Amino acid sequence: MQANFVKGVSLFLMLLMLGACASSGDGTPAQKRQAILDMQEEVLAKLYQKKAAARQEIAASPGYATFSNANLNIFFIAAGTGYGVVNNQTTGQKTYMNMAEGGVGLGIGAKDYRIVMVFHTEEAMNDFVENGWTFGGNADASAKAADKGKSIEGEAYYGGVTVYTFTETGLALQATVKGTKFWPDSELN
Repeated sequence: MQANFVKGVSLFLMLLMLGACASSGDGTPAQKRQAILDMQEEVLAKLYQKKAAARQEIAASPGYATFSNANLNIFFIAAGTGYGVVNNQTTGQKTYMNMAEGGVGLGIGAKDYRIVMVFHTEEAMNDFVENGWTFGGNADASAKAADKGKSIEGEAYYGGVTVYTFTETGLALQATVKGTKFWPDSELN
């Protein structure tokens, strides 16, 4: 009973801290959208610096998305929240989105990381925007602050979507099974 209480309090505190970390900021909806677009520019510049071929991949795609995410893992529980935008290059439409993740596994640490998704088909992009996504399994190690430190970064392909991830800051060692859900932000769209 006491262990369940401690787990519940830990999860509540993690979600409270993550909610503060992974926010598009204060301000009007227009200011929040601009903050997300500024984050996107930074993320794409870093991606192109690390993987120059991604620029052509994105230019040739029907759309792409960028997300900022904060993740916290305490022993057996992992949680994270974030925000981002999907860019439909065919219509020019931007869909602002939120994300949340939760999981179980071994680990400890916290990290602030970025995700870039390149949609190779319109169907994959539309499905993502309309239905969100849930996928799981994560193992990583990172120790990074600003430009100092190292992190293991990944690139994966999920049925019509290439996903790039990289750590901005954090100290984490984790192996978890988790689900991630993305959904349109009703305030910003």
